[in-house]
Amino acid sequence: MNDLTATERLAVIHMKGRPTVRDYIPALFGNFLELHGDRHYGDDAAIIGGVGTFGGKPVTVIAQVKGRNLEENKRSNFSMPHPEGYRKALRLAKQAEKFHRPVICLVDTPGAFCGIEAEKRGQGEAIARNLMEFMTLKTPIISIVLGEGGSGGALALAVCDELAMLENALYSVISPRGFASILWKDASRESEAAELMKITAEDLVKFGVCEHIIDEPDGGAHNDPALTSENISDYLADAIQRLSAIDTDKLLERRYEKFRKIGVFAES
Repeated sequence: MNDLTATERLAVIHMKGRPTVRDYIPALFGNFLELHGDRHYGDDAAIIGGVGTFGGKPVTVIAQVKGRNLEENKRSNFSMPHPEGYRKALRLAKQAEKFHRPVICLVDTPGAFCGIEAEKRGQGEAIARNLMEFMTLKTPIISIVLGEGGSGGALALAVCDELAMLENALYSVISPRGFASILWKDASRESEAAELMKITAEDLVKFGVCEHIIDEPDGGAHNDPALTSENISDYLADAIQRLSAIDTDKLLERRYEKFRKIGVFAES
């Protein structure tokens, strides 16, 4: 059991040298061919997608790109996708459905880009359409939160049959800093907010949001990227085999029930 606090995990996933999808994709998938563009506006470097092989079988990979340095982060807009990124993801997911390929989504974003240009091009609609279309996609979908899973920007690639999280990953409706800014009008209370929000992998397994926790090396994935990749690979091999054996109608029914049960509320 990981005994790090949410605040400590936040520091771990922000550490320089933590592996990104640029490290994981070559380690996990053979013959990866990147496909570009949404066929509406352009290409978004914050989301990389394409076709590769896993265990000798074709899969579609859709991943949010965090940079390993400032220049990479600038190119990928600090992993904050524009609407064309989500439309590219949906295009590739639909292609995977057509050819009966499992879809593997690698989630790592603080949230969707909220600039004026993104809003003008339909950011909200693009995310909402992904939520709707992924819910009925007739092929297995597996999503893995690698570091940050921020709000709708992450959820647009996390409507899936099974959600896994790396041991130190966090998944939340808003960043702890944003939470503190809104609730207390004080961003400096970020650490306090992180503990209140219940956003660790263990918390989300208890809530039924996450199905599996993938082990990281002591101190974090950056201490042994090869071992982390091996752990992800072991999980994917098992998950793809299990989900691919399920009848399509049953798969969609299970996916629907997975999301219907999320959330606890009380009426007063």
